[in-house]
Amino acid sequence: MEAIQAKVKKRTREPRLPPWLKFAVETGPLILFFIANARPKFFAPLVAPFLSRQVLAGPNGGLFTATFVLMMAVSAALCMSFAMTRKLPAVPLATALLVAVFGGLTLYVQDPVFIKMKPTVLYAAFGAVLIGGLLMNKSLLPALFENAFALTERGWKLLTVRWAGFFFVLSALNEVVWRTQSNDTWVAFKFPGIFILILLFSLAQAPLVKRHSLPGEEAERAADDS
Repeated sequence: MEAIQAKVKKRTREPRLPPWLKFAVETGPLILFFIANARPKFFAPLVAPFLSRQVLAGPNGGLFTATFVLMMAVSAALCMSFAMTRKLPAVPLATALLVAVFGGLTLYVQDPVFIKMKPTVLYAAFGAVLIGGLLMNKSLLPALFENAFALTERGWKLLTVRWAGFFFVLSALNEVVWRTQSNDTWVAFKFPGIFILILLFSLAQAPLVKRHSLPGEEAERAADDS
């Protein structure tokens, strides 16, 4: 028991972002993306050295501006997170890499399709990784949720299947929206639309989490084994 308690205390001493700052780091770039698309002129001094005036004045100028701002904001958020915690969480890192690749292609080719496809690839990859983990008898959700709670093995399996399915649905929804709607509508779907959907889905999982939660000592042992 003393060994378990010592390891738990060690984990609690690991540097973590305060909840409010973690929220700001994760959602701040998306908020800036939304604002930059709606008010590209506000960010013109930042973007002008990198994109021509003709490109910025075109029909996709707002989205190109927003893409550039998103790339800079995600990079800054990742650096801030690393500076304070000395680690790079897998999900934010994967997101940043995809933003860099698809955002870079969008600006280089001057085609908004690439940045619009990014959520499709991201959420499909999340779903595939979760299912792949299940097939290898390894639940990856505890790491995703940073061991915020502990569940029975069956609970993690059920929750993993639900989240994987949800990510596949988000991937398909993104494809439908960007292919059928305007830039502004797609941006609004990306944020705050997807954020709201994720929040509602998370709340809907509360009964399952409550049913399969482990009691105190078992939860500590589960966290220690993860």
